[in-house]
Amino acid sequence: MPLSGDHSLPEDLYSADAVREIDHYVIDQQGVDGFELMQAAAASAFRRLVRYWPEAGRILVLCGAGNNGGDGYLVAANAVRHGLDVDCLAVAPTEKLSGDARKAWEKAVEDGVRVRELADVDESEVSEHFTSAGLIVDAMLGTGVTGAPREPFATMIHGCNEADAPVLAIDLPSGLNATTGTVAGETVRAAATVTFIGLKAGLFTGQGPECAGEVAFESLDTDDWARESGQRPLARRVDWAGIHKAIPRRPRAAHKGRFGHVLIVAGDRGYGGAGLMTAEAASRAGAGMVTLATRPEYVAPALARCPSVIVQGLIHGSELPPLISAADVIVCGPGIGQGAWGQQMLQQVVASGKPRVLDADALNLMASRVAQPAENQILTPHPGEAARLLECGVEDIENDRIQAAEEIRRLFGGVILLKGAGTVVVSGAAVPDIINGSNPGMATGGMGDVLSGILGSLYAQLGEAHLSASAAAALHLAAANRASETLGYMGLLPIDVIDALPRVLVESERGSMAGKGGKGAVED
Repeated sequence: MPLSGDHSLPEDLYSADAVREIDHYVIDQQGVDGFELMQAAAASAFRRLVRYWPEAGRILVLCGAGNNGGDGYLVAANAVRHGLDVDCLAVAPTEKLSGDARKAWEKAVEDGVRVRELADVDESEVSEHFTSAGLIVDAMLGTGVTGAPREPFATMIHGCNEADAPVLAIDLPSGLNATTGTVAGETVRAAATVTFIGLKAGLFTGQGPECAGEVAFESLDTDDWARESGQRPLARRVDWAGIHKAIPRRPRAAHKGRFGHVLIVAGDRGYGGAGLMTAEAASRAGAGMVTLATRPEYVAPALARCPSVIVQGLIHGSELPPLISAADVIVCGPGIGQGAWGQQMLQQVVASGKPRVLDADALNLMASRVAQPAENQILTPHPGEAARLLECGVEDIENDRIQAAEEIRRLFGGVILLKGAGTVVVSGAAVPDIINGSNPGMATGGMGDVLSGILGSLYAQLGEAHLSASAAAALHLAAANRASETLGYMGLLPIDVIDALPRVLVESERGSMAGKGGKGAVED
């Protein structure tokens, strides 16, 4: 469900601890009253509630014991003052409330909110609350969650997810780890989340995008203090709308030599399509020249599909060096297999020392052998490949995706692009990037091949590995989203994403040419 309103978000993403420190700095060092800050948060959350669901009907507000619960009580108070029909359940006993959270409860009661203690409500009545709600406000658990929610929170979270009504999460969906985006048990699946003070990294990676829904941010006028607090962002939020501005526009006198020559080494027997999709994606993403080195039997199909690509059929790795010498960037791995052919190809690529993108079976081969670290390489593992590289389980990777990517980088160097919802890009030169968004239609074979082609193309054009990796992941997602607008998710294929690339790029090109004197020329 698309929601109305302004969803512009800052770039900086913080850990839960960092946001708490910023909050303390604002209150303790800048003298801002904590209860006033809570009131401002609740008022902004209520404004979002009305904007998103102007005809919500009956509103069920679920409140916990901490400041997150305090936000909920004040949201309920705002709703009652505006004449809305509100049910408010104290999931944690109100006798446990203290500080600003207690003030919030008292204010809600004073303003006419009927707060019911969950312990005093029988199971059938709780069920009726969920059934009759037109909207549920989740203000149960905040940023301190690190494990599975305990009772009665787990039951109430389950009720939220089973209800027909949408859920608005206050600051964070209950049960979600604010730093890593992991879930350890029942976790609210919200339609939207309104978060405050600093964007939490966990909202944008791992299970975060699935649980948070559409994210809105309210700084509560603390932007300058957040910077002054000295808290370093854990990561940077990246999307195509922002990062495409870092890609230089093409001059009118452009020629193909200015945009790089990409060599794609891909496609052992049975996997010819992997090389073809990688090469076509590299071409569609703007590489000046693309050469595909693949098995001889795939030369004719590749030329039929994409005649602009130079295609060479190779039987043995000894045939690869002349092609490597002509290339600026090499993409190796899609469909090369783990047999002798793939091993020979990877050995030649690594031995060349040239800038490279390693994906798929290249990563699997690296995991089974000692590999020398290299700073000019970009590795693009999905969680399974990352687990093989680190000799651990997939769940270990997903428990902290940024940490896992940083550990792979420590072992192999270069830039690590850890794929998945909220793709993570890590290098030694910059704060990690998290690509904003996800698309369930991309969960199909071949999507990684398309990403590798886009990445090789941008690396050849830009020459900077971290920027290229983040821009490629953002462009890949933007093209998938564009294709999904007409094709949906279930039927989305990698070739659909390739076909959508020019439609995404043309808008960016037009934007970069605004005020530049007209259309940019592209020369053969």
